[in-house]
Amino acid sequence: MKLLNESLIEIKKSKFIGLYYEVTNIDEVKNILEVLKKEHKKARHMPYAYKIGNTAKKSDDKEPSNTAGLPIYNIIERKNLNNCLIVVIRYFGGIKLGAGGLIRAYSEAANQATLNI
Repeated sequence: MKLLNESLIEIKKSKFIGLYYEVTNIDEVKNILEVLKKEHKKARHMPYAYKIGNTAKKSDDKEPSNTAGLPIYNIIERKNLNNCLIVVIRYFGGIKLGAGGLIRAYSEAANQATLNI
């Protein structure tokens, strides 16, 4: 497992940190998520999506349904990525973005994290 790239965008005082990892199995995904939860204790949400061979999973991590995990997963599909995990860590800035705003923010953070790969 290794971190290939990261991105940072800020929207209405919320920070979205996109992290793009190369992974080969689900245990690596679990380990990365555990480490990130310890490193980013103050983060409000940590949605993610991964694809390893024919196995894929996405999580909204308490964001409204399909506003976080699905947009991240769509980036993986659109770019034909495999053996990868994309996590977007959100530090809430106090202003709600609405469903459309969340979808755009998570898509953009995931997209920027996978640029030049």
